[in-house]
Amino acid sequence: MSPSSLEGRRFRPAGAEALDAGGEVDVETTFEYHEEGDLVWARYSGGAIRLGHLVGLRAGDALEFRYSQLNASGETSTGHCRSTIHLRPDGRLELRETWEWESRPGAGTSTVVEVRD
Repeated sequence: MSPSSLEGRRFRPAGAEALDAGGEVDVETTFEYHEEGDLVWARYSGGAIRLGHLVGLRAGDALEFRYSQLNASGETSTGHCRSTIHLRPDGRLELRETWEWESRPGAGTSTVVEVRD
């Protein structure tokens, strides 16, 4: 696994201040990423998200993907996101995201940080 490989890495929002109000992801949501060549995918859940999946492509430190999720109220939503990978001083990865719903109005930004046990 290269230093910036996403394979098997888990991420959570950097904190409530790192999330825009129009999204459903919250500080309890955990993303588990996988990577094979330029293909990137993840499963996520927790907090307001019962289950979500994302799939897309990686070019260098840039990700572009679509997501589909089911929230705790039983509603499905879809959207797309562009993320950039950054290395934090403590060695963890950080994803800075710009997202937009496709299934309803709304867009925003978020930051998720690698979780280490």
